[in-house]
Amino acid sequence: MGNLLPQAAQELGLSVSVKVAAGAGDNAAAAVGTGTVGDNMCNISLGTSGTIFISSRNFGVDRNNALHSFAHADGSYHLMGCMLSAASCNKWWMDEIIGTKDYGGEQEAIEKLGENHVYYLPYLMGERSPHNDPNARAVFLGMTMDTTRADMTQAVLEGVAFALRDSLEVARSLGIRLERTKICGGGAKSPLWKKIIANVLNLKVDVIESEEGPAMGGAMLAAVACGEYKSVEEIAAKVVRIVDTVEPDPELTAKYEERYAAFRQIYPACRPVFEKLAE
Repeated sequence: MGNLLPQAAQELGLSVSVKVAAGAGDNAAAAVGTGTVGDNMCNISLGTSGTIFISSRNFGVDRNNALHSFAHADGSYHLMGCMLSAASCNKWWMDEIIGTKDYGGEQEAIEKLGENHVYYLPYLMGERSPHNDPNARAVFLGMTMDTTRADMTQAVLEGVAFALRDSLEVARSLGIRLERTKICGGGAKSPLWKKIIANVLNLKVDVIESEEGPAMGGAMLAAVACGEYKSVEEIAAKVVRIVDTVEPDPELTAKYEERYAAFRQIYPACRPVFEKLAE
């Protein structure tokens, strides 16, 4: 961090007292903005793409490089699982396939969580974490004559949650144990999706007051750089406020354990076909 150089100040018409501080990438800024700093904290960003971001004081890499390992904006480190299509899967399904903007209305028809026989692989643009496979493609599996529109919509929401769980399992293999996560992004506005995520991942899901995680994080980093707070952890503790928590339900979590076990078998079975289609 430093002051604006005289030449730049003159060209911009600003004072040389203006502070210039390092910011952060979008997901690191979102993590700061949701208070995901320090050790063993987690944030899920449910935007166009999806991320599960885990802060850590120690640097760690899984043997398959399934997760990204970087320096974090708080001065420590983080693990991050990134899926290419998250809320964009729901947008594609709603806008392009069934042709409606009534996202809430479609979700109201979903009643039997943890009992859906339809599965969805959310790989509309290939996949990053944890598969690192550009040839992966989206798949619906398990439809019958009894399958409803609501079942298909539910499968999309659950498929994204299952894919986030894939990255969480890699983190767990490194010894990371989480009890809760923050959540942000457009998809986090859906109460149903938050409930599904809480139960698929078996984590308490904390909703924060600010809906602008990355912008808030950038502002918080600037405040630390200007000396208003001593550390990123200090400002996070004072500024970030939790306004709601979605708790996992043990019975529903058990149902989703069975569904997730089935979901994990689909990608390996489809991978040879994906490779053939890419030829």
